[in-house]
Amino acid sequence: MTRITGVRIVAAPCCGARYAQPRYASMNFSAMEHWTDGWRKHSLMPNDAGLRRCRCGRFVTLGELVEIATSRESDFSSIDDVPDETLQICIEQAQSEDVELAARRQLWWHLNHPYRELYRQHRDAEETATRTAWEASNPDRRNWWDRLLRREPPRYIRQRGSPVTCPRFEPSRRQLENLVRLSELLGASEQAGLELAELYREQGRFEDAQAALSAGEGR
Repeated sequence: MTRITGVRIVAAPCCGARYAQPRYASMNFSAMEHWTDGWRKHSLMPNDAGLRRCRCGRFVTLGELVEIATSRESDFSSIDDVPDETLQICIEQAQSEDVELAARRQLWWHLNHPYRELYRQHRDAEETATRTAWEASNPDRRNWWDRLLRREPPRYIRQRGSPVTCPRFEPSRRQLENLVRLSELLGASEQAGLELAELYREQGRFEDAQAALSAGEGR
């Protein structure tokens, strides 16, 4: 389970403003949905790229905040999240690659959200068709005696080999520009194998995706 024990008092690197951040004693990353780009739906842990905006207006990352002390409670407020509609401004004003990376990662997730909804609708329709076909082939043939004995009717259970398909993914120009730059920013990281492979996959660069996966496995 996710458990918080007090707060961390941190200072922003830009102006020294102080904030309170949760102090995690344990973490649970369970969620209703886990996506290949790293986004999670209804996650038990915060689900963002660590991008924040200081009260002085400067964009920073959580990793840049300097811990000063820990406490059970504090009067300090938490540092502001960055809403999706502000991400382009953040990218243009980014004063470090870490800030740009966090902003572009959050933008990646944001621009993928319409596809997530399309995928859910596609899978619901496909599963409904599969279930309807199964029920047509397995009608309820119980007679009165079966019903008297309360015997259960045929119950649909997803069969092995049932179709699982995905709607076609077509990145917009804005998405593609972000994917390319994000790939460049992550390309030098030794820990970006799986994430980099997903970025390449979304660009249709399948050989590069395989190479990124192979490189990650070799480390």
